[in-house]
Amino acid sequence: MKIQQMAETAKTAGIRLAASDGASRDKALALIAKALRENESEIKTANQRDLHKAQVEHLSAPLLKRLKFDQSKILETCEGLESLRRIPDPVGKTLCATELDTGLELFKVSCPIGVIGVIFESRPDALVQISSLCLKSGNAVLLKGGREAAHTNRALADLISAAARQAGIPDGWIGLMETRTDVQELLGLDHTIDLVIPRGSNAFVKHIMDNTRIPVLGHADGICHVYVDKKADIDMAIRITVDSKCQYVSVCNAAETLLVHKDLAQDFLPGIQSALDARNVEIRGCEQTAGYIDVIPATEKDWQTEYLDNILSIKIVDTLEQAIEHINFYGSGHTDVIVSQDKQRADIFMRLVDTADAMVNCSSRFSDGFRFGLGAEVGISTNKIHARGPVGMEGLMIYQWRLIGNGHIVSDYTGKGSKPFTHKPLQQEYK
Repeated sequence: MKIQQMAETAKTAGIRLAASDGASRDKALALIAKALRENESEIKTANQRDLHKAQVEHLSAPLLKRLKFDQSKILETCEGLESLRRIPDPVGKTLCATELDTGLELFKVSCPIGVIGVIFESRPDALVQISSLCLKSGNAVLLKGGREAAHTNRALADLISAAARQAGIPDGWIGLMETRTDVQELLGLDHTIDLVIPRGSNAFVKHIMDNTRIPVLGHADGICHVYVDKKADIDMAIRITVDSKCQYVSVCNAAETLLVHKDLAQDFLPGIQSALDARNVEIRGCEQTAGYIDVIPATEKDWQTEYLDNILSIKIVDTLEQAIEHINFYGSGHTDVIVSQDKQRADIFMRLVDTADAMVNCSSRFSDGFRFGLGAEVGISTNKIHARGPVGMEGLMIYQWRLIGNGHIVSDYTGKGSKPFTHKPLQQEYK
């Protein structure tokens, strides 16, 4: 199917999907989870084809790990679907209500954005997360995953479409793009596509923004930091740093740079070196760091790099303010952590660090839609408008103003002797 036709079909289906009841969409999510469990063998076979091709093409180890979609990933994905089902229906919620005059009532009501184009990396679980969030929120979606996951994505998209159809969801609400040419065509469909969400490097997101008139919700690099303050508990700092870096190195919320206050460096650095060495993490450090532990000399480029690998750069800073300046200059506005037992210093960090997710005494890996209770995510937004941080259903919703009158006309409220507006808040739902 041509992309323009796919988009037009999605737009038509999306209008009907937006008007569907929440029970139907929840039933579809349950059937999708059931289909994934019952077709595990088919999914794994498709994934093995992708993995074999990727190995032949010498795909890097971190990317191979992302690509793998085995039984544990399928079960984890199904758990995410069940969690999403339990979230209240986001469509048709009254956000506020105002009486303009007697019998003239204004309601602000949540509604889906419409048709969303999502371009994401070679992670098959992302396809399920994104499509299920769109389904729950009443949005149609056109998806383009990495070519490395082509067979897995096709198997998953077909299963999702068929399961949703069983629940009465209109055909065409989900579409799968498979080539770069498809993406270029989609970027020109500004009359049909309402939002584009690209997940990838800064260069990739900028390319998308520069080549479309469609609004873009950008998810760029994850250059995340852990700052170990002079008031940090050392054992806690080691645990948080190791988890932030090593729990899953090839994701955007993994730590890439560790900042250490000079007053704690002597006591902290030998311990973190031992913990990272045990996990085969290569350490690149500034000149001061090299005075305490053995490191590969860090360069300016290291502070600007999202490694997505077993590499961590370390820099010693003189003050809390210097740590904040470093993060705001080199960071990507994704996720940044302070480890400190001093609440006042932690509060200063959170207020001054320009980041979507500011964390105190916990791992950067918590920056995730599922862990935040958002029912998974379509990505992490480093934008400052509409949605920021993990983009769950709230980031896929917009609103509609609904004004209900009884023969009211504007002429009665203008000119000499005009009626006044009451503008009185109402405590009622739109029905």
